[in-house]
Amino acid sequence: MEIIESETNQASINITRDELLVINAALNEVCNGIEVFEFETRIGVDKACALGVLGEVGRLLDRMDA
Repeated sequence: MEIIESETNQASINITRDELLVINAALNEVCNGIEVFEFETRIGVDKACALGVLGEVGRLLDRMDA
């Protein structure tokens, strides 16, 4: 992963497909594979937000595969 620019609430990065697969797998496991006690406290966002990010990552991987 290459950091292009970062600010307080936003960053621009270059990320490889393999790195994106790691993020996808981790999010999928946290959201769907295991029961996380106090999800929002431990993860930092509510489950709906995490599922939204998982969906975006999945769509990006689909675009990369097309």
